[in-house]
Amino acid sequence: MLVKHLQTNSSQNKLELKKINKRFDDTYAVHDVSIHVKNGEFVSIVGPSGCGKSTLLNMIAGLVEPDKGEIIIEGDADGNRLGKSSYMYQKDLLLPWAKIIDNVSLSLRLKGMGRKEARSSVKDLFEIFGLEAFMYKYPFQLSGGMRQRAALMRTYVDGKSLLLLDEPFGGLDAITKAKMQDWLLEVQRELRATILFITHDIEEAIYLSDRVYVMTDRPSEIKEEVVVDLPRPRNRHLKKDERFTSMKEYLMEKFL
Repeated sequence: MLVKHLQTNSSQNKLELKKINKRFDDTYAVHDVSIHVKNGEFVSIVGPSGCGKSTLLNMIAGLVEPDKGEIIIEGDADGNRLGKSSYMYQKDLLLPWAKIIDNVSLSLRLKGMGRKEARSSVKDLFEIFGLEAFMYKYPFQLSGGMRQRAALMRTYVDGKSLLLLDEPFGGLDAITKAKMQDWLLEVQRELRATILFITHDIEEAIYLSDRVYVMTDRPSEIKEEVVVDLPRPRNRHLKKDERFTSMKEYLMEKFL
């Protein structure tokens, strides 16, 4: 059984970035960025397209090295970050020839687990992720929202308690996106995962997050950190709350 509740400690940082810099040729992708994410927290980074948000996630995941600065994951700053977080891109990247249960359990197979055991290990998650009726379907038989759920489940099964999500709902229609936001809040509460979420949608960032970092256009810097002091659990009625709309207007002004 792979379902687990992640231990949280609000005083401990799961992730910390200190004065991160990254240049490509003569252009700064990220300049002097410092952020932190506590255990069990949902933190979003918002900013205009091309401002370096994805580059930041690539550096956290260990796919790209910063030119300067320090990235600390669970107190470890040794520089070897590969495998310390689970990373989900905007596209689901599911294998079209594999059933959903085999897509979800792919990381277990890659670690040497047999097919039968890998399938058994992930079955309990399908109810939490709302896909219990689709585990033996192929990706083409699922809607876009369902495929994103399957991709997130695969990300979670990878076994890392820090999830890096790069605009996972960016390609969905408005109705499906709203449903996915509500579903993600439920899953995050159920699993108590630590999430760093990239988006350019300010309303989405406020709705999902405990805190929001605002990035500037290039050279990309952290312009502001905003605490989302709104009650949980959340539902779509919150978006009509005066506090929500005021925060949205305040953040919108940061981009104008």
